[in-house]
Amino acid sequence: MFRSLASVDYRIWFVGALVSNIGAWMQATAQSWVVLTELTDNDAFAVGITMALQFAPQLLLVPVTGLIADHFERRKVLMFTQSALMLLGLALGLLLLFGHAELWHLYVFAGLLGIVNAVDIPARQTFVADLVSSSNMSNAVALNSASFNAARLIGPALAGVLIVLVGTGWVFVINAITFIAVLAALAKLRGSSLRRTARAPRERGAFIAGFRYVAGRPDLVVVFVIVFLIGAFGMNFPIFSSTMAVEFGRGAGEYGMLNSILAIGSLTGALMAARRDRARMRVIIIAAALFGAATAISAIMPGYWLFAASTVLIGFGAVTLLTTANGYVQTTTDPLLRGRVMALYMAILSGGTPVGAPLVGAVANAWGPRWALGLAAVAAGLAALVGLGWLIVARGMRVVRHPVGGRMPRYALAYAEAPTASIAVPITRPIDVPAQADVPLVDDPTRRGASDGAPAPAADVARRTMPPRPGPTPRTQRPARTGPPAASA
Repeated sequence: MFRSLASVDYRIWFVGALVSNIGAWMQATAQSWVVLTELTDNDAFAVGITMALQFAPQLLLVPVTGLIADHFERRKVLMFTQSALMLLGLALGLLLLFGHAELWHLYVFAGLLGIVNAVDIPARQTFVADLVSSSNMSNAVALNSASFNAARLIGPALAGVLIVLVGTGWVFVINAITFIAVLAALAKLRGSSLRRTARAPRERGAFIAGFRYVAGRPDLVVVFVIVFLIGAFGMNFPIFSSTMAVEFGRGAGEYGMLNSILAIGSLTGALMAARRDRARMRVIIIAAALFGAATAISAIMPGYWLFAASTVLIGFGAVTLLTTANGYVQTTTDPLLRGRVMALYMAILSGGTPVGAPLVGAVANAWGPRWALGLAAVAAGLAALVGLGWLIVARGMRVVRHPVGGRMPRYALAYAEAPTASIAVPITRPIDVPAQADVPLVDDPTRRGASDGAPAPAADVARRTMPPRPGPTPRTQRPARTGPPAASA
């Protein structure tokens, strides 16, 4: 479960990111509460507008932000974006502390936050490729999600307490201070110590290369459709939590507690994803169905504590889906295009918010927050059906009787086609493999009649510098296959 932490570089990043994530969740909690209760009269639509402004730039800037993650050193990109996020949080915190904040200030802040995050997120998501080996990438992605959700367990509850004790302005200031941890971690990770993954060459059509790649991968298209439906209509937790807290007549402390209880399920889902050897399509589909069932159950809970308990299932389903989808996309994408594909993935996930959040907020205003949760349940059910339909139609999935029988019949799933996506093998540095005297290499120039001292052909040199296959030494050296096994449905 924690195998990626064996890397010193990854441990440094993990700790710094955890501290910063706690501050980020404190700020997100305070932001929604300020809009809902301090700057408006419980206007859920205003919360939806704030979320739309915050996430729209990720959709609009996706060709540029993905190219930045693929072309430039990600550590330097993150140093810039994390510094900008720190300054934004500090500026809004000071406005709130001095009593000058207005609703339009929050809208401007959300828009600027979205622009910086549009650059930050693809670089941060793909940064794990510079910290761990390819075989541990899926695990590192899952542990990143665990860090994010561990912070979600602490941050909102801490924010709720601080809002009551010292006010919302100090929450933003404290979040700005937490960025020092991630900036220190990035400074500690010297560029020379990081793994150098391949960078995309400068060429024509680089802006749309990620779109063309995804269009040629039907499995990724299905993942993106599922993520869009869940992201647009289901991942509006600030709306759900704040409006349900008001529905039950609770205050800021109980609102923060809802977010932390939801994070119990989120953290559990992330850790279970870290235990899996690879990301699978069927886990994404099952998690979508679970998320839909959980939101439907939450919508009918009669009391605050029963509703709070039901959010554990919501968090578990949501994070299982998103962590698995993130790992599937990263580990099955060509490394040269990973930044652009991840930018498109995050744009689909977050870019659906400008569509869904105002609609969910309007439904909560008109008919109540329970109907907003019902809308999320319907969207998640549709997402699960899309994935199931693709497995049946495109992959030929069917239920067959298990060949190992017994007294009771056993059944299993079978597919007409093999797994659709194989993991892209990363480029490895060549190493010299000396020929053994008793086992000569087939491509040795002396066995081909070459004269002594004559240079070997380029192809022969390339073969001899490839890493050998593990196990008994073969008579013909071949490149070792690197990376984890192919992703499957």
